[in-house]
Amino acid sequence: MKSPTLESLSSIEADGSHRMIHPADVHGRFTAWRRASALLLLGIYITLPWIPINGYPAVFLDVQERRFHFMGLTLATQDLWVGFFLITGLAFSLFYVTALFGRIWCGWTCPYTVFLEHVYRRIERWIDGDATARRRLDAAPWSAGKAMRRGFKHAVFILVSALIAHIFLSYFVSLKKLYEMMQGPPSQHLMVFGVMLFLTGGLYFAFSWFREQFCVILCPYGRLQSALTDDHSVVIGYDKQRGEPRGKVGSTSGACVDCRRCVQVCPTGIDIRNGLQLDCIGCAACVDACDDIMLKLKRPTGLVRYDSHVGLHGGKTRFIRPRIILYTGLLLLGVGAFAFSALQLSPVRASVVRMVGAPFYVSDGTLRNQFLIRVINKRNSPSTYRLQLTGDFPPQLSISGLTETLSLAPLGEEQKTLVLSLPEAAFTQPFKLQVNVTDTTRGDTVTTRVMEFLGPDTRLKSNEPLDPKDFVQ
Repeated sequence: MKSPTLESLSSIEADGSHRMIHPADVHGRFTAWRRASALLLLGIYITLPWIPINGYPAVFLDVQERRFHFMGLTLATQDLWVGFFLITGLAFSLFYVTALFGRIWCGWTCPYTVFLEHVYRRIERWIDGDATARRRLDAAPWSAGKAMRRGFKHAVFILVSALIAHIFLSYFVSLKKLYEMMQGPPSQHLMVFGVMLFLTGGLYFAFSWFREQFCVILCPYGRLQSALTDDHSVVIGYDKQRGEPRGKVGSTSGACVDCRRCVQVCPTGIDIRNGLQLDCIGCAACVDACDDIMLKLKRPTGLVRYDSHVGLHGGKTRFIRPRIILYTGLLLLGVGAFAFSALQLSPVRASVVRMVGAPFYVSDGTLRNQFLIRVINKRNSPSTYRLQLTGDFPPQLSISGLTETLSLAPLGEEQKTLVLSLPEAAFTQPFKLQVNVTDTTRGDTVTTRVMEFLGPDTRLKSNEPLDPKDFVQ
């Protein structure tokens, strides 16, 4: 087995080729908790498209209709600005957790780790055996038995990848629509079928061959670790003061017996005794492995443990420090911004824009302005709205196209043409108007942006000489 060093990646051979890492299985409290959390996360991923809330799946990103459903809340395209606060808030929360507990996200809740460690590698252990058997199979020459085992394993990998891809698609097309697509020929929905094939191929490649290299090479989060953590961040570390000098039992005063068990169980193939490294994902497999050996030797556990750099050197870890205080303030500010923006959402949206063309028309002594009203019902139930024109407008103003009530289906929308007419003689200057849209049942009211009724400048009708200064705005 290759000895990990700080000079090169454990997953890369001396000639630059990929070296497949086969971590040994491990048992312990952290492993049990990780598996329980992984099962919970997998259960959430699988069941969310099945859970109906207000007539739609709990999470349904309906790209085709431009409607996005989250736990009963429906967002129209115009509401996606709220997503900025949500996404940036989640990203900053991840940075906040990293400052406190290092890469605990990577080892415990990252979807890539969950699928790799708790789905694909469990399948591999079931088919190929333990780590020793897997390495022996890799080194063995090709035979009928090896080809059959390899073929069966990769067939299962492809099947699982296709299943994960289909579940992912159900978040965008719904399970009902996905089932209808699966029953018909691929030619009827080539784009969705192509996306499914691409996702299946990408998942199969990543989890059957690329594996831990994604975390080490592609994922930028690991490289941010050095900037987000400090000496008081809780990470996984090796207690050198207690463990060194290492050696066989009875041959040295150090607690480490150099069994290399921590190396054998590491999913990225590093030696945690070399210090905190970019490759470490904080999964705690080495903690359980070392504790198991210490218990068998009847020695205190914790030689490899969750602790800060200060704690590993005998100091006291400080959780409250300037960085955390700053992060907490920024996080509370972000939560406040998201809450405020969410409160600005309305179950109905209305807008008024001037129709394309001239700003006004004059015909047979009548001045006419034309607008387009758009009303969107963002509820998952039908609604009826009352439309009312408001503003300081002349009594001679004639309104056409503004019906008293408007009924919309769930998540429906409608556009209506609003024509405002006024005798040209009654127009003295532009005036401002708005449209109030009120839900007749629930009382929700929104007001459109101000629109302006325009007409010819009355000063142009005078026979007096024109002064250019009067027309300078």
